[in-house]
Amino acid sequence: MSLRARTFTQLSLAGAVLTLAVAAPPASATDQGHPVPLRIATYNIHAGAGSDGVFDLDRQAAALRALDADVIGLQEVDVHWGARSQGLDVAGELARRLGMRVSFAPIYSLDPVTAGEPRREYGVAVLSRFPVRSATNHEITRLSTQDENPLPAPAPGFGEVTLKVRGVPVQVFVTHLDYRADPAVRRAQVADTRRIMARERAELPGARQFLLGDFNAEPSAPELAPLWKELRDAGAGTPDTYPAENPVKRIDYVAVGQGVRVRDVAVPQEPTASDHRPVVAEVSLTRTAPRLD
Repeated sequence: MSLRARTFTQLSLAGAVLTLAVAAPPASATDQGHPVPLRIATYNIHAGAGSDGVFDLDRQAAALRALDADVIGLQEVDVHWGARSQGLDVAGELARRLGMRVSFAPIYSLDPVTAGEPRREYGVAVLSRFPVRSATNHEITRLSTQDENPLPAPAPGFGEVTLKVRGVPVQVFVTHLDYRADPAVRRAQVADTRRIMARERAELPGARQFLLGDFNAEPSAPELAPLWKELRDAGAGTPDTYPAENPVKRIDYVAVGQGVRVRDVAVPQEPTASDHRPVVAEVSLTRTAPRLD
């Protein structure tokens, strides 16, 4: 089964399991001229482990719940990966605890250690209070951590979901850029990201776009500069995000496209639930985009 097909399968399963989740209310006639509020966040969850190295999904779910976000992009997400996360489907488990939908986009999808067990997967995810209209796992340039002598090559793990937020079409992308000091791979990833987001924007003209993730580079990094041609860094001026206990740099982002107004943004003082701190933004969406019905 393809990665994209597995993503759609997970969405279907999540929808079946989360029958108690409250559906987002539809837009009313009186809403048509008013901006649409949205609370959106990003969080690198360190495969469920805190800054103390202890795997604790109760602690992490509490930190996510405290964000009170409608949409959350997650990085470093394990799905049946192994002992470090107790073999759990971390994406699905967090979605269940928060009563949200989930779309998981694997970077790696490996055969199980024991035949008959689930595939070992690791990647990014989106949690959403709104129904997911579609989901895609895009490929961008990566330097694999699973190969002994890797070369830059296209690989999956750049997740996209399309939502309908009170009638407004929204495309949410979640990413985890390369961590190495040499910016060459990040530079290629930024080029891939811009190309993919432009293509998706053309397929749904006027859609409001968000890019959430751990970029592994600070805002002034030259390799990120092309991103700011189409996107705005919602967290400009906010505190640093990494490492969580005593942050010294800001590498986690909520980036917004055209038609999105940033009303407020914060970096919650959460030093223990992960090795990163989350970023959460209050935004409003203009209604000039075409309706997604």
